[in-house]
Amino acid sequence: MRPEPAGIPSAPKPAASAEKPAVTGTLYGVGMGPGDPDYLTVRAVRVLERAHHLVHFCKAGKRGNARTIADAVVQDAAREWPLPYPYTTELHPEDPAYVAALAGFYDEAAERLAAVLEAGRDVAILSEGDPFFYGSFMHLWRRLKDRFPVEVVPGVTGMSGCWTRAGTPITWGDDVLTVLPATLPHATLVERLARTDAAVVMKLGRHLPKVRAALTEAGLIGRAVYVERGTMAGETVTPLSEKPDDSAPYFSMVLVPGEGRRP
Repeated sequence: MRPEPAGIPSAPKPAASAEKPAVTGTLYGVGMGPGDPDYLTVRAVRVLERAHHLVHFCKAGKRGNARTIADAVVQDAAREWPLPYPYTTELHPEDPAYVAALAGFYDEAAERLAAVLEAGRDVAILSEGDPFFYGSFMHLWRRLKDRFPVEVVPGVTGMSGCWTRAGTPITWGDDVLTVLPATLPHATLVERLARTDAAVVMKLGRHLPKVRAALTEAGLIGRAVYVERGTMAGETVTPLSEKPDDSAPYFSMVLVPGEGRRP
């Protein structure tokens, strides 16, 4: 039996049986936080230091943002394992070609990782924010969780980092918070925004004009705060009503703080 890397405890062992089970590696989903490496958890750092492979999703030819965050902890290129997406913004997420390509991508990646895990090596998949919050990690987790030991290391979400850096408490009293992908249709955005107390609109990109229009129609444009690259270099925080253009990178979002009970 190979020794467990220092600092990473073994996964719970199954009940003893007549046949000794094979020892495999552990699959880690590591929350990398919102961008500033100072927001990495102690547990995340320990896993990054010890895992045999550091897997990160990325656009072809570029390093993933999650891997860039990890530079503050590790610079070991030999352990780096990029997984370039077949598409990013080239096709609409509901396009059948996009869905088929992504499914094949995750299937192939899962089998490549499975071979490494079966060889007894630990794999850490780096995830911006929290692995279980809109994370690509979930698609590999779903394919591998019943085959190998898994540990998910929670992380500070991007939206938490953004409302903190904006100095904007997001919920008061009994406020209900709604998190919305900007990819939703205009009418759906308006309907959801109109019946919530506070909101976070994520995945802006080219959808910012639609989001701005939906917030205006829902009567919330005056409370909307635009945050770009929150906690990262080049951070921008401004009232959405004062943003002069409709350009927005992937790492941006709109916050609508609640106005609930305040003793």
